Order: sequence, then structure tokens, then C-alpha cells
Amino acid sequence: MKKQNTGVNNTQAHYMRPALVHQMAFIQEKCIECPNCVTQCAFLKKYGTPKTIAAAFDPSDIFWLTLAYECSLCDLCEVLCPVNLTPGAMFLELRREAVDRGIAPLPVHKSIMAYEGRGISPRYSWYSLPARCHTVFFPGCTFSGTRMDTTIALYEYLKTKNPDMGIVLDCCGKPSHDLGRSDFFASIFSEMQQWLVENGVKTVIVVCPNCYKVFAGYGAPLEVISVYEFLNSNGLPETTRIDAPGFLNPLVSIHDPCALRNEAAIQAAVRNLAIAKGFSIEEMPHSKKKTLCCGEGGAVGCVAPEFSSAWGDLRQKESGGRRLLTYCAGCTCFLDRKTPTDHILDAVFHPEEVASGKRKAAKAPLTYFHRIRLKRYVQKNHPASVTRERNFSPAAGKTGAKGGSIIKILILMLVAVAIAGIHFSGALRYFDPETLRRGVASLGALAPAAYILLYTIAPSLFLPGLPITFVGGILFGPVWGVVYAITGATAGACLAFLISRYAARDWIEAKLTGPRWRQLDRSVERNGWKIVAFTRLVPLFPFNLLNYAFGLTSIRFIPYAVTTFFCMLPACIAFIVFSSSLLDLIKGKISPGLIIGIFLIILVSLIPVIIQKFKPRQNSDLEIS
Repeated sequence: MKKQNTGVNNTQAHYMRPALVHQMAFIQEKCIECPNCVTQCAFLKKYGTPKTIAAAFDPSDIFWLTLAYECSLCDLCEVLCPVNLTPGAMFLELRREAVDRGIAPLPVHKSIMAYEGRGISPRYSWYSLPARCHTVFFPGCTFSGTRMDTTIALYEYLKTKNPDMGIVLDCCGKPSHDLGRSDFFASIFSEMQQWLVENGVKTVIVVCPNCYKVFAGYGAPLEVISVYEFLNSNGLPETTRIDAPGFLNPLVSIHDPCALRNEAAIQAAVRNLAIAKGFSIEEMPHSKKKTLCCGEGGAVGCVAPEFSSAWGDLRQKESGGRRLLTYCAGCTCFLDRKTPTDHILDAVFHPEEVASGKRKAAKAPLTYFHRIRLKRYVQKNHPASVTRERNFSPAAGKTGAKGGSIIKILILMLVAVAIAGIHFSGALRYFDPETLRRGVASLGALAPAAYILLYTIAPSLFLPGLPITFVGGILFGPVWGVVYAITGATAGACLAFLISRYAARDWIEAKLTGPRWRQLDRSVERNGWKIVAFTRLVPLFPFNLLNYAFGLTSIRFIPYAVTTFFCMLPACIAFIVFSSSLLDLIKGKISPGLIIGIFLIILVSLIPVIIQKFKPRQNSDLEIS
């Protein structure tokens, strides 16, 4: 616990959401500080009981406003509480407070928001409503991307039960809901809900537990039904029972997603589906109402990977080597890293593959390709009387996904036009590498000095380093380009470090306040230069911010500088060798240097994969991503 406070007083309440004030006051009044929730949760073990957290809360300290992003919002504490408190509601309100103040979402949440942004974009979304359609199938983002073939098989089977059933490929907005972006969530979900109601839809059949929770909580007057209940009531497709002759009768355990911990009917339906296909079930100590989070809940892995991993480790231990079946595509992906895990719908439609351990789910970036293919399949095979693509991007919720794609396309077009212009203008003769480098050499020491100076000041001014690296390879060649680039890059990293430590410490401390930066500080305190090496080899943080961040830590300057030099060198060599042959490429020549450069870039890109593979053997303190 960072500091103690007297709780929420009237002055503090002036700055806070009314719902948050109410939650904190209620928990301080009613929490009896029993050990029930603390003993079951790594987050509460670290920060104390809900009452302790509420009493210590200081709304003027960013630490407290971002603390809630380390909670998985799984609500196990609510189930275990003897006085029926809901601490998860308090932590969600804390997240909303952080968003209201502009502190959150945190930089590490950009990928989640971009994922959601793609889901509601015209490229991936599709609404298909046949005539007389009153029910739609809503497969969700992750399930449809990781299991396109099962999604198609499931929809075709549902259509045999209800030929007028439509399909909606869209995102329900749960990522924004859990990040605390309440206004944006309300905008995107209400727009979808209103459109469905206006077009005569009355019932939504969902696959994803999070989609179920969203529709159940915010979708009225729409009725939401889980596909597991529907299948349990209407019968299963004719696929092989794995206890038939020639098959073993595998023993499995069911992992109940925490979003549905209170949905006993869905939990029973899923177990019936597994048994109907010949699986035998052995329950784990934490199941049904007392189920555990898989580790992915609340996007906690972005800011507190140690908490996220702890959930998965506990689930692996409780499974006892048995295969897990679950009914959340996100849980399946996350838990399968720890112990063999399959989706229950794969067990229904592909039972032999699941029983033999051969069923594999797609991973990014293939998941995006599969979602587009699924959309094309529906458009081709299920023409409908009412269709649409979602085109919704309010200013408050822009993720930059679409705009970023347009910018990238424009840049590529400009590069292509520039290359074509060079060819047709006759200026190609000026792009001879040796001629250009002789011109640079004629400037004497001025050229390399100016280049090194530019690279030295670039990190402090937050200028991108990769274009400068490329210029070094083009102007100075593969040998001196490496010398000058690594010299300038190291000097720039050191300059930013010294500015942070001695000149602008207070200002930088106010900027670097997220949990990830605090974790970096703790990791450096325990491991010193090893963390510098790790973050230079594996780009977990923005390079320019990282230089400033290290200046706030306890590491000494010399180890920082030496480690920075040697651990940036592999990438520097790869990009310089590659860029030194770019002029030949413009002229239509593929030189050996270009091939070697591409090969070196691939090798450098594999460093994070290699480290990830061997990371379990390392000290856990190095896990800062």
C-alpha cells in the first residue's frame, strides 16, 4: 500500500464521480475486513482489503486512479464476501473516474482499443437480416476470428432450426466498457441496439460470455440467449460421440468464464453439451459461481502481467493435467498457453479433433483475415433483405485504426509516385550509391558530425529514430553507417537519461505515472542493467519515453550507457545493412547487401520470440511485459 488517507471527505468528493463516492463510502462502512477475498486474489493480497483501498484513496494522486487497471474485474470477491459487497463495481467506477480525468485509457491499452475499433469498422462488420427476421446470431469478435469454420457450421445449423435467423458481425463494445470508457461504450452499443430494434429484431443469440453480459445488462428490450442454452434445448448436430467404438472417453474439466459466474442455466447447458458428445467431466475446486478468471479479464495483463499469469497458473494447477473445455474464445486462447484448452463448440462440431488434441485455433493476424472471409461467406451464401456495414466513429472514441490505415496507404502511394518520378525524370543517375557517398565524403568530418548530432538530439525531441538510421546507411554505407548511427543513438539515449535525472525530473515524473512505468522502476531496482538489456532487445516501451523513464530509476549511468550501446547494436547493424542497399533497390537492382539486410532484420525480429520461449526459465522479475 502506497500511503494511508482518512478516506473520502467532502473536498475529495467534489472531484469524484457520485457513483464512486457512494461505492467507497459504502465499502468503508460495511466491509468487515475478513480474509475471504484477499486470500483468493493476488491483486488484493498486494494492496489490501477493499476497505483498506477505499480508505487510503487520494483523488489527487494518479496512482490511485490507475490502480483499478490491475484488477481483473472478475467479481470473485463479490461471491466470497460474507456481507454481499461488490468491490468490482468500485474498481470499475475508479476506471471511469480515470477516463473522465483524461488519465486513462493508458498507452498500453491502445492495442485493445484498436481491436475494438476494427470490430465496429465497415471492413469487419456486417448485418444481415432476412425477411421476417426476429432473431439474429451474434458470434462476437474473437470466436469468429479464431474459429471461422466452427462459426459457419454453427450458423448453418442454427438456420436449420430457424430459417429466418439473421447474423450480426460486430463488436458489442465490452473492451471500452471494462476500460471505463462509459460514454463511448454507451454510444456504440446503443446505436447497434436501436438499429436492431428498429428493424424488428427481438432476440439475440450470442456465443461470447462478455457479449451475453453486455446484452443482458444494456440490451433491453432485446432478449439475449446463449447459444449453449439454445443447443441444449433444440438438439445437437449429428457429429461423432467420442465415447463411440474406436474412441477413448477423455476426462475433462469445465472452465466457467468469470463473466457468467452467476448464470447457472448456461453453466448446466454447457456441461450437458459436453456429456452429450461423450466427454466425462471432473469439476475443479473453483467452478461455476466460484470460478476463477483465466487471466485475461479486465485487460489486467497489459499493466500487471504477474497478476494475469497467477490466475492462469492456478487454473493449470486445478486442472491436474486434464484437458479443459470452456465457452469463451478469449479464455480458450489465454489458458491454452498454460494447459490444453478447447472451446465447447469445437467439441460439439469437431469432437474427434478435440479428443485427440488436434484442434487448433487461428491466431493473429490470421484472425482478421478469417473475419473478413466470414463476412464474404455470409454475403455470398446468405443474401438478405436488410444489410449494412457499421460506420460509426465518434470523435470521443476514435482509435485511429481506420485513419492509420489510410495514412499508411497514402505514404506507400507517395513512395511509389516518388520512385516512378525518379525513373521517368532522368534523375536516377544521381542516385548512384558511390557517387552520393563520394559527395558526402567531400564534406570531410562535417557530414558525420552533423549526422551524429542529429541522432543525439532526436530522442530528446521525440523524433523517430528509424528514418535517421536509414539515412545513415544510405549516406555512409554499411560499415561507417553502423559506427555513426550507434554512436548517435547511444548518445541520444544518454542525453535523454541525463535530462530526466538532473534537469526535468519533476515534469517527467508527472508524465510517466502508469502502472507499467511503476513496474519498470521496481524491476530495475531488483535487476539493474538486465532490465535495460531486456527492454532494448524486446521493444516493450516507446524508445524515446524509455530513455527518460530510465533516468527516474535507480540504475547508474555507466551500466545504463554500456548496456544500451551493446543491446541496440544488433538492430542497428540490421537496419543499416538493409538501408545501405535501398538506392540499388530504387534502381531496380537486388544486391547481396539487401538480402543480407532483410535476413538480419528477420533475425532481430525473432529475438522477442526467442526470449518469450525461454522466459519461463528466467527470473520472474524480468517479466515486465
